[in-house]
Amino acid sequence: MSLETDHAAQATGEASADPAGLPLFATGPAPEQHREGSPGEPGTEPGRPGRTRGSFSLSGLNTEPPLRVVPPPARPTAPLQAGSVTGRPAGDWRDSDSLDWALVATLRQEVADRLSRESTGSLLEDRAAQRERGWDIIADLLNRESTERVRAGQEAWTVPQAGRLGRAVHDAVFGLGRVQSLVDDDEVENIMIFGHDRVVLGLTGGRQVPGPRVADSDEELIEFLSFVANRSEVNARPFSPAHPRLHLRLDGGARLAAQAWVCPRPQVVIRRHRLQEVSLADLVALDALTPVAASFLGAVVRSGRSLVVSGAQGAGKTTVVRALCEQIPAQEVIATFETEYELHLHEMTDRHPLCYAYEARPGSGEVGPDGRRAGEVTLGELLVDSFRMNLDRQIVGEVRGPEAMAMLKAMQSGTGSISTTHAPHAVGAIEKLITCVMEAGEHANHAFAVRAVSAYINVIVHVAKDVQPHPDGTARVHRYISEIVVVTPGEKQLGYATTTVFKAEPGTRVATPQTLPDEYRSLADHGFDLAGYVGGQGRFE
Repeated sequence: MSLETDHAAQATGEASADPAGLPLFATGPAPEQHREGSPGEPGTEPGRPGRTRGSFSLSGLNTEPPLRVVPPPARPTAPLQAGSVTGRPAGDWRDSDSLDWALVATLRQEVADRLSRESTGSLLEDRAAQRERGWDIIADLLNRESTERVRAGQEAWTVPQAGRLGRAVHDAVFGLGRVQSLVDDDEVENIMIFGHDRVVLGLTGGRQVPGPRVADSDEELIEFLSFVANRSEVNARPFSPAHPRLHLRLDGGARLAAQAWVCPRPQVVIRRHRLQEVSLADLVALDALTPVAASFLGAVVRSGRSLVVSGAQGAGKTTVVRALCEQIPAQEVIATFETEYELHLHEMTDRHPLCYAYEARPGSGEVGPDGRRAGEVTLGELLVDSFRMNLDRQIVGEVRGPEAMAMLKAMQSGTGSISTTHAPHAVGAIEKLITCVMEAGEHANHAFAVRAVSAYINVIVHVAKDVQPHPDGTARVHRYISEIVVVTPGEKQLGYATTTVFKAEPGTRVATPQTLPDEYRSLADHGFDLAGYVGGQGRFE
């Protein structure tokens, strides 16, 4: 079984502080307004009597009550959750191209204008109430549009059609436009965009299928990305020809990475984390590791040792970190330090009631004389600030480069830090982190990096991902912990020593007991199943 089976993550957008400024994944109305009417009438278009696009003038038709359609289902008053609260059926995106996106753009503008007129202008305005009012406006506009369609002799919408159109307008105003239905689908794990009209979806189990276009042009896609990057009221990210790379967390927890201007077409990957409140017991149930290995890792965390979780992209490293953090006692005060929020421990208040969350800020504008952009705040600076917060643990998230120095400082300053990094195997993770430490500056030479990494990283947990293709073009993805390695300073030229505690033999997906360093026998006092380890034919150094 996959690490990411049968669990749904929250994935949807929050309301913008200024809905009227929200761009759409659709073509907007023409700059000049024109009245639409019967053939031959000046200034009109055939078949659309009495309607002015953008202002919804119903000239001469207001003497009769409008025809009613059923409003969009499941109007939420709380943050939307993937695929359920919205009332959106799984796979709703498959019919995305059949929607009238020009009409969605027109309705979206009307909803945004009305919300803007009604807004109090207060930042404290209740967003749930704004969403609820948005549904009211959408239902009203859909009914008026339905009236026009029927009176023009066109076929009335069915209830599902009206519901899909209403959700598309709501997504355009409050969410991610055309992308929202993809993010809301529990079956979708990865969204890969190679320009506005080339979309590939990675589904649970490893299958890849074509997705619907997400904009009407590459320029519109870039405009959308720029808006999403700047929408955050707390930590906006620049995205422009001067800043052609974008990394950010979407509302709901999905992670977005994008580039433009440095590649032939704008390219985007949205990664959904489907397992949020996961435990080591859950990973055992998913055949990702054995109960004995789970007891070892839980004891490592509770004993205050520091770990690094390594693996390839998409292997499930963040999921494993969340499971490890579940072992942290609830009374401990912890803080997370990330370039973009991914762990979301501060949102799991039942598990981690005493958790501070820090997110780095990349800054904007040109690089100043000091080599920094205006407004930049690094993980290292946030870590220094946290020393006044009475913390028991400091957890640095993903380490891709100079963040390694913040990781080491966290491990030096407290107990039981946890981080992730990309690497092909456990020993490769050590070499990768040594390289990352050396990127911190000239003072971090190779000898210093080796000494620091070997002294303060105690355990490497490697997560493997096996893709098993099927003849029909689908594939099955297996994610599992393939190695658990203890790291200690070494006396030889290498500078560090490793002991393999658990390892999956070639051709297997079960990490079995190997060799346990003597100093780790004390983990039995923290819940390690030492008898089970020996019974699994593990030995001691």
